[in-house]
Amino acid sequence: MELRHLRYFVAIGEEENYRRAAQRLNVAQTALSTQIQDLEAELGFKLFDRLPRGVKLAPPAGFSSKTRGAFFSR
Repeated sequence: MELRHLRYFVAIGEEENYRRAAQRLNVAQTALSTQIQDLEAELGFKLFDRLPRGVKLAPPAGFSSKTRGAFFSR
């Protein structure tokens, strides 16, 4: 795991959208998606539930909505 994987995870979690997170990070959306897939493979579980319009943190990511708010506000 690399620091950029964590930065990507946080950006997607805050934006709840791959396109907006990619714009914010100045990376291509496909590269961002690939990096998150690599991280998920390394961890052994999905971090995000992909939705028709955006993403939500998956339950195995270990965040309730209350915990997520505290984590992403830092």
